[in-house]
Amino acid sequence: MTWIVEKKRSWAEWVALRTLLVGPIPTHLAVIMDGNRRYARQKHQDTLTGHTQGFHKLAEMLGWCRDLGINQVTAYAFSIENFKRSKQEVDGLMELAAEKFEVLLEEQEKLDKHGVCIRVVGNLSLLPQRTRQMAARAVIATQQNNNCYLNLALAYTSRQEMTQAMNELVDGVQRGELLASDISEELMEECLYTRGSKDPDLLLRTSGEVRLSDFLLWQSGFSCLYFTQALWPELTIWHLFGAVFYYQRHHHMLVAARQLCLDQRECVVEEQDVECCRIKYGDKLTQEHITEYARGRENRIAAFLASLTQRRLSYLQQLACGDED
Repeated sequence: MTWIVEKKRSWAEWVALRTLLVGPIPTHLAVIMDGNRRYARQKHQDTLTGHTQGFHKLAEMLGWCRDLGINQVTAYAFSIENFKRSKQEVDGLMELAAEKFEVLLEEQEKLDKHGVCIRVVGNLSLLPQRTRQMAARAVIATQQNNNCYLNLALAYTSRQEMTQAMNELVDGVQRGELLASDISEELMEECLYTRGSKDPDLLLRTSGEVRLSDFLLWQSGFSCLYFTQALWPELTIWHLFGAVFYYQRHHHMLVAARQLCLDQRECVVEEQDVECCRIKYGDKLTQEHITEYARGRENRIAAFLASLTQRRLSYLQQLACGDED
């Protein structure tokens, strides 16, 4: 399977695409790729064949997204909960993922040409050694590309992600890199696995299930949610067109709600700065004190996030080299 699928569009597809491009297009699409196993059963195939078809469909969908101008896709490839499935299925999926990452590395020149950056979000320590090594190599090999992004959620749940982010913040306070008063929603976001990624504008789930299954719960608070009956391997470009059209109909409400949330966050941080300064300076509090405190907070956060970035990069490099001890 190639990761870069280039296919000519039919006349009808181009007409629909051009029509959609007149309106707002989501820049970040999140997908819950559900229905691989049901598809395999319907086709009287083994489960692993269904998952293989699912990987093919993901590559095909990335081509649709390029044509539409969607430059970031986050795909729910494997939940931590999926480890409860049979050992045969889990082992097969992990080996399949490792093979696809190898193919991806073989196509690095093509990925570089299109500017594709691969990110893997999740608890990589839960993956088999070969799978996490191949995943880390793919991330490192494409990290300089910045035209479009593919985020693969492997060994991921949103609750585990938020727990890990809180642990990072607690460690930062204990090491003296942060003050407890520095912690905010914005800083929490910067500690999530998806740091550096815009929140999804549109979240698509296949197979008729109407739930998020612990996927991007924090990030999808202001996302447009679209559910389709089609099983993931059955998805067509027309399903994606329908999801984008649905997004366009609700775009103005989503933008307004997200902006209101950002404004409220900013007010909370400003109020927190004033309160911290009032405790320290009392009646002698001045605007200069508040400005100085805010600057110090920003410097502490910048240093903490730089350290976090370096630790995560070092961990990936260790995984890529197979030196995990």
